[in-house]
Amino acid sequence: MQQPRRVIRALQQNIAKVIVGKQEAVELALIAMLCGGHVLIEDVPGVGKTTLCGALAKSLACSFKRIQFTPDVTPADVTGFTLVNFKTGEMEFRSGAVMSQIVLADEINRTSPKTQSALLEAMEEKQVTVDGVTYPMPQPFMVLATQNPVEFVGTYPLPEAQLDRFFMRISIGYPSVEDEMDILERYASPTAPLAALEPVCGAQDVVDLQEAVQRVYCSKEVRSYVANICAATRKHSALQLGASPRAGIALVRASQANALLAGRDFILPEDVQSLAEPVLAHRMLLSPDARMKGLTTPRVLRNVLDGVAVPVKLP
Repeated sequence: MQQPRRVIRALQQNIAKVIVGKQEAVELALIAMLCGGHVLIEDVPGVGKTTLCGALAKSLACSFKRIQFTPDVTPADVTGFTLVNFKTGEMEFRSGAVMSQIVLADEINRTSPKTQSALLEAMEEKQVTVDGVTYPMPQPFMVLATQNPVEFVGTYPLPEAQLDRFFMRISIGYPSVEDEMDILERYASPTAPLAALEPVCGAQDVVDLQEAVQRVYCSKEVRSYVANICAATRKHSALQLGASPRAGIALVRASQANALLAGRDFILPEDVQSLAEPVLAHRMLLSPDARMKGLTTPRVLRNVLDGVAVPVKLP
């Protein structure tokens, strides 16, 4: 357990050179990476969404591409296209921006649903199909998408089916006064902190970490706890759509990664509780009556967690 923790600690310290005072958001992004999942970062402009993605990408010696989504971006820009090589007469594949190990999908809700859906196969199946030919994604593969939740003009909200493909949704929030003073000092220097960042681990290190996560033990009692939480969301009167089986799998996997970060080789119920909101909340849909009452999915989820018995005895 010591080697994975050393690598993770090095990543945290490296990203902290750029992202100030947001340890929880950084840890959640790293947990998603350890699980081979994708992250939706939803927050107001200017709080560091894109910077967090860039800092994570620069901390890894992996290929990185950024897609700035606008209404005129096409699916071919994302997945790639085939064209005729007039010298040889053969068809050649020109890969799109998604054919990279770390992909930043910036302002994903500003492009059309057709273009948004071009990411679905890559995110879920780790492959893209262009003109009937399937191309595998490089490993490791991770999509970091950003969106602004307060602007609605000229945006296309992600459908529930695509939200379910995101391993977790996180927010960064405004910094404290002390942290903002630190930020202003760092960015007053001639060299921007992000530009000075160097990689601390490579692609194989990430793959090894992902394999280490899978070896973290999940007891029958914890599996039952996760299953009961997901079942309770499907029966809750305030929810029109509860957590899917994919959500339950994601919650177990995230709990395994959280245990690894804590230096344990087994999951505790506390791991499940701490990760329930970022993993489950964006996958649930409030009923019309709940929306009229001003309820939110995190608030309903907390109510669900309070009503599910926590396993006391663990092997």
